[in-house]
Amino acid sequence: MTFSSGRLPSCIFVVFLLYSAAALSERQVPLTLAEAEDLALVSEPGQAALQAQASALEQRAIAAAQLPDPVLRVGLNNFPIESGGFSTEGMTHALVAVRQAFPPGKSREISARQMNLQASSVNASATARGFDVLTAVRHAWLDAYYWHRAHELVSESRPFFSDLATIARSLYAVGRRNQQDVLRAELELSRLDDRLIDIDRQYAGARAALSEWVGENAARPMATGLPNWSHVPELGEIHQGLLRHPALRAADDEIASREARVDLAEEGSKPGWALDLGYSYREGVLATGEPRSDFVSLVLTVDLPFFSKKSVDSNLSAALFDRRAAQETKAQLQRRLFSRLDAEYARWHDLSRRIDLYEQLILLQTEDQARASLVAYQSGNGDFADVMRGYIDNLNTRLEHIRLQVERAQSYALLANLGGISQ
Repeated sequence: MTFSSGRLPSCIFVVFLLYSAAALSERQVPLTLAEAEDLALVSEPGQAALQAQASALEQRAIAAAQLPDPVLRVGLNNFPIESGGFSTEGMTHALVAVRQAFPPGKSREISARQMNLQASSVNASATARGFDVLTAVRHAWLDAYYWHRAHELVSESRPFFSDLATIARSLYAVGRRNQQDVLRAELELSRLDDRLIDIDRQYAGARAALSEWVGENAARPMATGLPNWSHVPELGEIHQGLLRHPALRAADDEIASREARVDLAEEGSKPGWALDLGYSYREGVLATGEPRSDFVSLVLTVDLPFFSKKSVDSNLSAALFDRRAAQETKAQLQRRLFSRLDAEYARWHDLSRRIDLYEQLILLQTEDQARASLVAYQSGNGDFADVMRGYIDNLNTRLEHIRLQVERAQSYALLANLGGISQ
């Protein structure tokens, strides 16, 4: 199939339009909470950095378990400098030797174990980072969702407030009401417009915060509907889940790593040793005319750590203090997490009680109050200020109901992080 020069630009233009339409369509697809979570967790830089750090420690552990590289010695021994040559003196010889050192005790095994424990601690921290990222993106998405819903609710309410202003003008035109009612209605409309501007500002800020986790997808419209997080386990069960939190596992691994450091410091009191295996080549002949024999040497070298006792004791004392610091750090972290969990658990229940109260009474009561004030005003028995106050209170109540639902969902997200609730 061939294209004429005139048709080729048209084809390119059509392809461009199709691609643009597909990209635009994708940007218009609502962003759900589940998708935001997936986007945030894919290649998250902070978690990836911790995982890379753990991999580096695992590789260092492999290296730490190996023997030091052997040392090659090559030399010329006992060469006469005033007279003679390589074969003049019987002790003159060329030497080739290999030296292999062996670190004290089980220091290699302990060093490898220490680094593997550090790697395990960092891996647990990476898992905890994933939990925190999940909580953060949920909070950000829920904030953006609230301001999106607030914009929708206020925008939907504006025509009704405009109708109230029309009613006030009509009654004023026939002499049943005064101009103050008209001015009050127009003032409330202006305030509603100002409120929409502020909501748009808050929504833009919430989407900017969400973009930290989902990038340009934060510009997509928000999906409607909140997750069904209306039940949490008992507090005792959540406490048990907190004990399995990866942040505490990381602290446990860090304590074990410091314990290995204590063992390593104790190994410092043991001697290291080395083996030297050498071959010496000689030239010349003996007095009997026989050729001189070559030499083979084997030397054992042992460290004498008698004069390093103060250094060994200081290293051991420092390792013990490091272990104590890690233990106290874990205790502090555990207290803080339990305190935060208990406070959030109480907050979740308080929010649930308030939501129930709003849904069973307050929403209906404010709606009835607003409707009754409007009927009384139209019949000449009420004040327009009461009408505006009633409908503004009803709007605020509906907004607060959404806010309470969002806050409870955010509270659940934190409880799921801390207590290991199924997410």
